[in-house]
Amino acid sequence: MKNPYEWLADAINNHTWTVAGVAIAIFIVACVGLSMVTMETGDDTYLDKTTPRGVLLDHYSETYGSDSIMLIYEADSVRSPEVIRYIDNLQTDLRNERYVDSVSGVVDLLKQGNGGTLPSSKAEIDGIISQAPPEMVEKMLPSDMMTISVIALEPGVSQDAQTQVLDNMATAIRISEPPPGVTVTVSGEPAFAKEMKEEMGSQMGTLILVAMLLMVLAVTLLFANVRYRILPVGIVAVGLIMTFGFMGLFGIAISMTVIAAFPVLIGIGIDYAIQFHARFDEESRRGTIPEAIRATVGNLGPSVLIAMSATALGFIAMFFAPVPMIADFGMVCTIGVVCCYVAALIIVPVFAIVTRYRAKTGAAPSDPAQKSGSSILERYDRLLGRLAYTIAKYPVPVILLFAVVAAGGFYLDQSVPISADEKTFVPDDMPALRDMEKLTRVMGSTSTIPVVVLADDVLSPDTLAWIDRFGVYEQEHNDKITGVTSIATLIRENNDGVLPSTESEVNEVIARIPDSTLKSYLDGNMEAVVQFSTVDMEMSVARDLVGRIQGDVAWNNPPAGVRVKITGSMEMFSAVMDDISESRLYMTALGFAFILGFLILVYRKFGAISPVIPIVFIVGWNGAIMYLLGLDYTPLTAVLGSMTIGVASEYTILIMERCEEELARGMEFLDAIQTAVQKIGTAITVSGLTTVFGFSALTLSNFNIISNFGIVTVISVGFSLVGAIVIMPAVLALMHRYTGHSRVPAAAGVPE
Repeated sequence: MKNPYEWLADAINNHTWTVAGVAIAIFIVACVGLSMVTMETGDDTYLDKTTPRGVLLDHYSETYGSDSIMLIYEADSVRSPEVIRYIDNLQTDLRNERYVDSVSGVVDLLKQGNGGTLPSSKAEIDGIISQAPPEMVEKMLPSDMMTISVIALEPGVSQDAQTQVLDNMATAIRISEPPPGVTVTVSGEPAFAKEMKEEMGSQMGTLILVAMLLMVLAVTLLFANVRYRILPVGIVAVGLIMTFGFMGLFGIAISMTVIAAFPVLIGIGIDYAIQFHARFDEESRRGTIPEAIRATVGNLGPSVLIAMSATALGFIAMFFAPVPMIADFGMVCTIGVVCCYVAALIIVPVFAIVTRYRAKTGAAPSDPAQKSGSSILERYDRLLGRLAYTIAKYPVPVILLFAVVAAGGFYLDQSVPISADEKTFVPDDMPALRDMEKLTRVMGSTSTIPVVVLADDVLSPDTLAWIDRFGVYEQEHNDKITGVTSIATLIRENNDGVLPSTESEVNEVIARIPDSTLKSYLDGNMEAVVQFSTVDMEMSVARDLVGRIQGDVAWNNPPAGVRVKITGSMEMFSAVMDDISESRLYMTALGFAFILGFLILVYRKFGAISPVIPIVFIVGWNGAIMYLLGLDYTPLTAVLGSMTIGVASEYTILIMERCEEELARGMEFLDAIQTAVQKIGTAITVSGLTTVFGFSALTLSNFNIISNFGIVTVISVGFSLVGAIVIMPAVLALMHRYTGHSRVPAAAGVPE
């Protein structure tokens, strides 16, 4: 009975256009999915909304959370009556926008101090401002040349709705005809998120284009020994389009980390394409096109399938990451490697039949009969063969040397810092980031840590008293907290600074407070929010602050039945830091477990662990590089361990498979390892270097999170080549000593 690869080879040989038609139909379906691809930023990319933490944050955002858009007005003098009238007119227009809850600014302060109307002269304006509370003036009017309006949105407004509001505001500002010399800048978190999304969109196209151009350059320079050397680039383009299409069909959005998956896929996909192209070219020199197709599909198809499956398992380990954007990265990479494998498996033989492929004249690059007048690639092949032979004869010193380096890397890896601050991931010169920094300088930090209080009755005197004491305690004992507002402080303000002692008194005060004010701190009688204002600080400091507040909750002993939970963006990013710390080790261990289990299942022998041993070393070297280059672990570099397992396993498995194939033909072990490395050494090196070219596109990104990932992945692929070509022969030699001759390889069985 024919195996699936023999059947596929016969189908391609005998029914070429039918196979091509089916492939084109699948490609068209994927193209339909392209229109369904969406982009995503914000909390959903960092936190799984189905977890308790995610549910709480989502509830807080929907119930209390109100994002604010800031308008920065700058002029020679923003106190001039003409500028003040302009601001008043613009604020009136913006109040009528959908999703806008309130608009406040210096004009409201001036109207309040002038009987509800705008003052008509600069002297009146200066007089009212001089009598206003200094802290209020400082926030609204930081200088004579700048003032700020705050547009509070309704709670729970989606990102799409926020984008709509921002677009409407931009239109309103454009047609408002500001006085000469007046500039209006839109800022705030929604504006930052919108610009980041736009930057991501343009960045994705640029990265993919650069990666493709670099690949064309790489295959042109390094793959010159075969005909149609650009074919692998076309195969990768098909695989990439299919990946995009299936993302749309499966509802996977593009996020900051998913962007980095595409150059990664380009690098891995070109490897599959080059392997199939190089093997077909080698086989076509020895026989007819149908024979070459049977040998290539039958022998290399299963080998690359095993390598691809191992790569996919490394990415599948990311599915279990608690950070959604990491899980999406793994999912996109898994879909992508499958698409690129299938594209290479089908396109290479179909293309060969359609074009009546003929290998270039002359000996194959790895032909042992070729003598000293050979090309550079041919000499490189023989050099790799001799190196593998020597290493296989003396494996122990090689393994010990690289193991010591890896051990040092694992030790240094523990000192690599972790970063989850979104503002450090984007380009330093991004206008929205600069505007946010300007706001922070003039207004101070706008960061808050909300604490949700749950009880049978949060308005009971005992619970209110505890909320009040807890707020005062935190402000007095923590210099990072600058203020506190809660239902307790609100009741105090409306009751001459005193908390009521009975429920009836509490209800009387609550009745006097406008609902628009209450809704920011109270949801029914069973839930309230305490808002702690904080200084501007790094995310690592914020994580410590969140942890301290959590400890203080227990220390302050809430009344019986009262539950207290911390939420908000700062708590979320603090949790992401912990998730990165835990998940990167978990994903790496899971990736090793998946691949090891898979290899044992496929090969059913102890020697199946051979491809994993060099990868352990490579992961250790990665840790050393992260430390020495001063890079942080981010939601993207956190995938480095499991991604390296996936990428490196392909090279090591292909070396082992080819060695097994040569042994099955009756070669002695040392000759088999020499021939294996010599036969596919160039293909692995070319595909590896081309992968480096694809990954290097990431280093050109303006997003720091992506460019740093590009640096370490380029180095990691280089390590993977060293692991396959240098360490793998040593590992196979040791395994051969203790386990004896190997069995027939999984890819064998198709006569050549």
